[in-house]
Amino acid sequence: MDFESIIFEQADNVAVIRMNRPKELNTLSMTLVADILKAIEICWDDSGIKAVVITGNGKIFCAGGDAVTFKNSPDLGDTARQMTKAFDPLISGIRRMGKPVIAMINGAAMGAGLSLAAACDLRICGASAVFRQAYTSVGLVPDGAWSLFVPLLIGFGRANGFIFLDPTVDARKALEIGLVNEVVEDAELEAVTLKHAARLAKGPLTAFAIAKENLNRAMLTLLESQLEQERLGIMKAGRTKDAIEGLESMLSRRKPDFKGE
Repeated sequence: MDFESIIFEQADNVAVIRMNRPKELNTLSMTLVADILKAIEICWDDSGIKAVVITGNGKIFCAGGDAVTFKNSPDLGDTARQMTKAFDPLISGIRRMGKPVIAMINGAAMGAGLSLAAACDLRICGASAVFRQAYTSVGLVPDGAWSLFVPLLIGFGRANGFIFLDPTVDARKALEIGLVNEVVEDAELEAVTLKHAARLAKGPLTAFAIAKENLNRAMLTLLESQLEQERLGIMKAGRTKDAIEGLESMLSRRKPDFKGE
């Protein structure tokens, strides 16, 4: 199958989904989200695929949502709602698929890119990787079940710090607080990740699937309702003057001048 915005590879029972918009920092356009979702559906249906890796082509994992899509929108709130509506089935699909999914994080994972990584079963990053919540700094609120996954990974208090202070977290700190499972040298990232994926593909697949479902039932029973809550929230925030100012400041690379409106 041909894809416009990803590279889909399969070898030795492992599928690799590479977001392929390196010039745009692999930001999530509607087309890219649709392509990743279609690839996940292929992985779900193909019994020959037993483990999945998601990564970014180039030097960035994913820098968040596509600013150009928002820039060209007459209604920022409605565009945010539409993008979230497209993004949510991808997040749900990663969680519901009974196969292990590894985020191979090369470079930055910011905004929706962090949400995507957080939805995966394992996160392995290169030593130069950085992480940032990013939404609130442009007047928006996290989506993609960020507000569910990230507190589960790093704790409620640290998640609050991400929301209100929006720090940029390096790879070592991400490992320390539980945001990632492993940090390796950049040059070794792909080899180490694919080695893990190959080992998982040869593992007790039925047990993995049942255990993943058990984790979902124990920890993620609110997933669908939280996705809906975030969808409503980003639509509401996207219709504020602060969100418009946040987008304009990001595009012009200046500090935003928020008014609380």
